[in-house]
Amino acid sequence: MKYLFTLFIIPALLLNTTTNTNDFIGKWKGEDKNEIGYIIFDDEGYAAFEINGQTIGGKEFFMNGKKGKMTYTINYDTNPIEVDFTMTKIESGESKKMLGIAEFTDEDTLKFNINFDAARPTEFDDDSIILTRVK
Repeated sequence: MKYLFTLFIIPALLLNTTTNTNDFIGKWKGEDKNEIGYIIFDDEGYAAFEINGQTIGGKEFFMNGKKGKMTYTINYDTNPIEVDFTMTKIESGESKKMLGIAEFTDEDTLKFNINFDAARPTEFDDDSIILTRVK
């Protein structure tokens, strides 16, 4: 009986409680200071911000006449979850990171805080936003 428990029950429990990158994939809508914006996570590891109809990021975009890309990484081994965005100038390879934290309140709602100053936020505060999955 112990063998059956170990073989079937424990892996099933682990699968049900594990969050993975697929949980983030999609378009997320948030409001900050009465402005609506979106964060888009794709399944190839690219991310984009969309604000006022302008998209910054993704596999390829232009900013100040330079071609760039924006990727993301997610660390589930921390609490809250760490979400990092890396913007890279394609020509020079120069990059800049934006460090964030996230916490799912349910499968379609995400508490999110990001810092654009190279220091990761340590908590959800007045700068945090609530993102909802766009379906």
